[in-house]
Amino acid sequence: MATERATGRTRPMSPHLQIYRPQLTTVLSILHRMTGVALTVGTLMLVWWLVAAAAGPGPFASAQGFITSWFGLILLFGWTFALFFHLCNGIRHLAWDAGHGFDLKTVYASGWTVVAASGGLTVLAWIVGLASRGS
Repeated sequence: MATERATGRTRPMSPHLQIYRPQLTTVLSILHRMTGVALTVGTLMLVWWLVAAAAGPGPFASAQGFITSWFGLILLFGWTFALFFHLCNGIRHLAWDAGHGFDLKTVYASGWTVVAASGGLTVLAWIVGLASRGS
């Protein structure tokens, strides 16, 4: 692929993203940004729920009904994963800020650790939350 400058010469262009195979670091970086946005949206849902609770039984019942619906629970599960992923990846970035873990083996090990810890903490939080619901 080449493009023509004003001088009439051609020069190579950078390959498109479709050519590159996704790397773990790239995927985790994009996911970190996406979970940041998801946390913002989830926080708005939390604020809506709190305002509804303060507004009275009618608005609270509406908010509670949405949040406990199948769609609301899926959103809540995603928000929980976003929270734990952003937390775990943030700790990883703190280690990087301190100058640790830049060799390729450690980068991949810490990346997979973030994924596993995020999934595990999400499932654990839901198990504890659902178990305490019956009490």
